[in-house]
Amino acid sequence: MNLTLMKMMNNEDLSERIEALETKAAFQEHTLGELDATIIRQQTTLDALRMEIDTLHDRLRALTANLSNVSDDDAPPPHY
Repeated sequence: MNLTLMKMMNNEDLSERIEALETKAAFQEHTLGELDATIIRQQTTLDALRMEIDTLHDRLRALTANLSNVSDDDAPPPHY
């Protein structure tokens, strides 16, 4: 094989390898974008759930305080 033919084959091989790397990079960028969107959705859900837990915690604390304010006179008589 002459030197010019070998250089052409190497250039073609390099072009194919570069194209393959560019394809992989594009796929990885797409995947990274999808993962980023998923993390953002999950964080939004976590924030909403945290707010709901805080609200329920406050309601439970208020109910517990109301129950401790009930005197024994207000308690129903024991059943036999």
